[in-house]
Amino acid sequence: MSLIPSILGGRRSNVFDPFSQDVWDPFEGLFTPSSALANAAPARDVAAFTNARVDWKETPEAHVFKADLPGLKKEEVKVEVEDKNVLQISGERSKENEEKNDTWHRVERASGKFMRRFRLPENAKMEEVKATMENGVLTVMVPKAPEKKPQVKSIDISG
Repeated sequence: MSLIPSILGGRRSNVFDPFSQDVWDPFEGLFTPSSALANAAPARDVAAFTNARVDWKETPEAHVFKADLPGLKKEEVKVEVEDKNVLQISGERSKENEEKNDTWHRVERASGKFMRRFRLPENAKMEEVKATMENGVLTVMVPKAPEKKPQVKSIDISG
């Protein structure tokens, strides 16, 4: 999978994914009155939170997941293990209370639920998963089982 920086916005996306949320729409807002745009969150912004961005790297000792979840508390996020090798990260950001007297000029922060699932390889120790949350970044560590080296037995050659 090739991840490259986007020219517009600096976000990483999979260029070959036809369902990627990072596609620039030249017609966005063209047919919508400007007052309606000021009062509604664009669907792409909502999808950006709904499909929370997660980095997954593998080190010699563990699989490490980092998810950017700005504004969420650890109580609003769930990390679960499913079917012995599926890691699931989910949560929800509540919509901000609106006052009838308030006039919104722009709404860009998204609200709603998100869920990401990752099928891990057999060497993952799912019973030892640890998660921490600091400054809106969730870090999940899944330790790896040590590689089993094949036993080699020397055979004496007679003759």
